Amino acid sequence: MNNSHIDEMDRNQIKKMSDDAKSDLNADPITGEPGSHPIGTGIGAVGVAAVGAVAGAAAAGAAVGSIGGPLGALAGAAVGTIIGGLAGHAAGEKIDPTKEGAYWREAHRNMPYYQDGRDYDRDYKVAYQLGYEARAKHPEAKHFSQVEGALHLEWERNKGDSMLTWEEAKAAASDAWNRLV
Repeated sequence: MNNSHIDEMDRNQIKKMSDDAKSDLNADPITGEPGSHPIGTGIGAVGVAAVGAVAGAAAAGAAVGSIGGPLGALAGAAVGTIIGGLAGHAAGEKIDPTKEGAYWREAHRNMPYYQDGRDYDRDYKVAYQLGYEARAKHPEAKHFSQVEGALHLEWERNKGDSMLTWEEAKAAASDAWNRLV
């Protein structure tokens, strides 16, 4: 579907689409807005909120002063979460899952680890997704090797029906990671 059709679509139409169609549009699960990046927003809200909640709670608590106490801490935590979500959304905007998925769908057959008989959707898609999502989740990591152990465990938990071993999937995940460095 090209973007001119997306602009003409009503959000309610998008919300009623199949999960696959919404995935292709990268539609926000709540608003139906196409081009959403909930990965980055969620990562930011969780990751930065931990830091933001502490810093925000202190700042808000100090600003509220005498009525601060627990109420100031709650307000600070809320502010930290919002700021963290916005920061994560900005990071997520740099990693467009729709664009990455389309790129790898076309490029995977030209990779040295590609094997005839392997299916992109069943076998490779989840490996590439693991790599580019890891890049968003671990912006502090400079090299794939720094997150490889965690990704190996995540692969074993989430590979679904993929026929790839970790060694085979690792090459694809690493390529997706390195494309975004």
